[in-house]
Amino acid sequence: MLQSTRLTLICHAVTPQQKKGSFPDDESVAMDWRNAGLSLAGRYRNPRLLCGPEARTRQTAGMFSRNPVVENALRDGDFGRWKGKDLNEVDRDELADWIGNSASTAHGGESVDQVCARVGRWLKSLETHPGHVVAVTHPFVIRAAMLYVMQFPISMFYLIDVEPLSATELRFNQVWRLRLQTHAQAPEHGKIHAPH
Repeated sequence: MLQSTRLTLICHAVTPQQKKGSFPDDESVAMDWRNAGLSLAGRYRNPRLLCGPEARTRQTAGMFSRNPVVENALRDGDFGRWKGKDLNEVDRDELADWIGNSASTAHGGESVDQVCARVGRWLKSLETHPGHVVAVTHPFVIRAAMLYVMQFPISMFYLIDVEPLSATELRFNQVWRLRLQTHAQAPEHGKIHAPH
């Protein structure tokens, strides 16, 4: 019997930059994450816990375990010279090009195509490693994973909304599948909700 790979993608907690609608930088989450430490430790049974290298993903992962492993493939997109800037501080033509063209690197960083290729390679690597992986990462990475698994065209990238602390369940057993869940399931399978 083939063992399956279960991947739970968790979006990091909200940050001040997100609240302002700015491009992310390596900012901390907008919550008392130290006192929230290990508050979700029992949610999943013995997963391999990974997170992106940024402060916001490491802090959020700390709510699940003291020992998350940093995985560089889970890093956020590189927004180049737009890091930390508000939308009104960015050249409008460059922004329009970047939104309308997935190959654009108008900001001098990473294109959407490059993010999707990176995440696709990482998902491919998980196919030969059965077991449960919980990965704390970013909206861009989760969108890219959804495109890969559902085989959506890249034009759908910005049609996927990813809320802070949301959980997306993916399974691989010969093929990747999106697994939708109900709130009535056991706590280890439940969806994490952002605080109001």
